[in-house]
Amino acid sequence: MSTSSTVPVYEALAHDIKEAGIECVFGLMSDDTAMFVSTLDGMGVRFYGARHENNAITMAEGYAAATGKLGIAILGRGPATANALHGSVYTLRTGSPVLLVYGEASWGIKAPNDFGPDTKGFNATGVLNAAGLRTFVTTSADAARQTLATAMTAAHHGAVALLLPTNVQQSQVSYSTDSRPSVNSPQTKRQAARDVALQAAVQILSKSRKPLIIAGVGAYRSGAKEALMALADKLGAGLATTARGKDLFHGHPLDAGIVGSFSTAKGRRVIEQADCLIVFGGGLNQRTTSFGHALPSGIPLIHVDSVRENIGRWYPADLAIAADAKLCAEQLLNALPDRDASDKPLHAPEFLKILASFDMANDFQAVHTPRTVDARSAALVLDALLPANRNVVYDSGNFLQILPYFSVQGPGHWKMANDFSSIGMGFGAAMGFARGTPDRPTVFFVGDGSFLMNLGELETVAREDIPLIIVVMNDCAYGAELHFLKLRDMPVAKSVFPDVDFAPIAEAFGFTTATVRSLDDLKALAPLLANPSGPILIDCKMTASVAAPFLSEGPGHGPQK
Repeated sequence: MSTSSTVPVYEALAHDIKEAGIECVFGLMSDDTAMFVSTLDGMGVRFYGARHENNAITMAEGYAAATGKLGIAILGRGPATANALHGSVYTLRTGSPVLLVYGEASWGIKAPNDFGPDTKGFNATGVLNAAGLRTFVTTSADAARQTLATAMTAAHHGAVALLLPTNVQQSQVSYSTDSRPSVNSPQTKRQAARDVALQAAVQILSKSRKPLIIAGVGAYRSGAKEALMALADKLGAGLATTARGKDLFHGHPLDAGIVGSFSTAKGRRVIEQADCLIVFGGGLNQRTTSFGHALPSGIPLIHVDSVRENIGRWYPADLAIAADAKLCAEQLLNALPDRDASDKPLHAPEFLKILASFDMANDFQAVHTPRTVDARSAALVLDALLPANRNVVYDSGNFLQILPYFSVQGPGHWKMANDFSSIGMGFGAAMGFARGTPDRPTVFFVGDGSFLMNLGELETVAREDIPLIIVVMNDCAYGAELHFLKLRDMPVAKSVFPDVDFAPIAEAFGFTTATVRSLDDLKALAPLLANPSGPILIDCKMTASVAAPFLSEGPGHGPQK
């Protein structure tokens, strides 16, 4: 039995959010949204507050990425909206389901001139629309609840903005539980491959002796892992992933790892032998292809993706199959004939033995100094010390050279916050990711340049009891810019920082901390990392002379003439 009452709009909206099954929201409190936030938290929809608007938004995005649920960030208007623009664009680029709720000036009211200007005045709709965000505005009390429901429905397809004018929030509205507008979650319709496309793929694959299956994050999301491994077994194919699909096949004897900018010698040994490529749910962008140099040339490429526009968008495909990755893999399994073991050279015991004997520590020549460690070696040590069931979130920067050397249990256990090609987005994303999956530890790798942008969020981690392990990859520089300048024989002084010890700073916020200058220092942390508890910060002094391979890829890179 429902009852009706008259309540402020902000209270009705809070009820609707709670009734929609939202368990927590993120944000930074402002007078424009303070009553809304306080009401939500009082109802049991936990509010997690950041110290900067960008991090408030990326917390919601990280939570959405980890859980697949709708993430909600609530901020103020004007300066808060402007402050958060970086995080807003980043969140839109990720494609994660996030609703960005902003305060807004009172609708339809202009203060008399003698009251002075609106110092928070800001054309939020114009700016957010220009940034690519679809924007909704609650222009009346009667329409507010429906506008919220419409915005929440739209947000399931990617970030959108909702503006809540102050006077509308505080207006009275009739509320009853049975009058809540419905929020429609997206329904995924899986599409099988057309017979003609399937037969064309079978013809191409029947002529291949060393095919390579490349899986992107789309293959993971479709649940195609088992079907792709079975297909590899039937074809005698190798297995590889894009960066976003990292570790989908971790532990498989034919796992070639990541294709492209983050590949290893083991992976390249498989990739370079391929005589046919079949890509499932991967975009084949510049990182996957190393600007066209990572994939074998002159061989057929079959591209399978549920979104037709993704096929051939960044890299040419010889055969396009618009289909769900899992369904298509299962169709190919049924359509392809069995092969003799002798017709599977990539699965030959002698080749598998070579791959099994590969030691990741031999993939590079470690460069240590008396006071710094090679970041790649440090990643391998941390890979062994931390619990296997873990998350990892990466910010952006030169330290991403470690990515192949730190494993997870699959694509759903990790995140790379580089969708806007900027540093600084990872801290909030890591906090949200950790909050979304509290059953396993979350490791956050961040460069010192980005970390210095976000020092205040150490207090957020401690205050909100977020289970986060922060590893600062500290090369005392903007590492990417340092090597960018070096490649051009330019002075590097302005890219270099003092050697700051971050451990005492984090300790003041309640972190367990350590400063690492050698692998022995890192190995001594084994008892702490075997069963991590509470916030932890490791200031890992990283050798600055090693450049990530991807920094020298692409047009305009390399020594300038």
